[in-house]
Amino acid sequence: MELLLAIAVGFLYAAGIYMILRRSFVKLIIGLALISHGANLLIFAAGSLTRGKPALIPADQDELVGQYTDPLPPALILTAVVISFAILAFTIVLVKRTYQEVGTDDLDAMRTTDR
Repeated sequence: MELLLAIAVGFLYAAGIYMILRRSFVKLIIGLALISHGANLLIFAAGSLTRGKPALIPADQDELVGQYTDPLPPALILTAVVISFAILAFTIVLVKRTYQEVGTDDLDAMRTTDR
């Protein structure tokens, strides 16, 4: 399972970097989204996969015994989702405003932003 996640992370990072290096702002947004999903999968895979094990102490016990899931990776993923959503929303607004001012989303067509 970890090998499949590693391949998925590599594919998402490669596709995200490829899309960011394109000339269009829309592809930049898609690339940022792909890289943020790749980062979330990387954190998930780094936390080691344990299925069916508790991450929290049950109410009737005082401590965890046996195998348990580390609760830190899901907490980090939740934080990363919020941060990536904020960055994506800011980028979309910035691209929309740039398109309204310049009239194109092609970076080569933009010689200057001064008007």
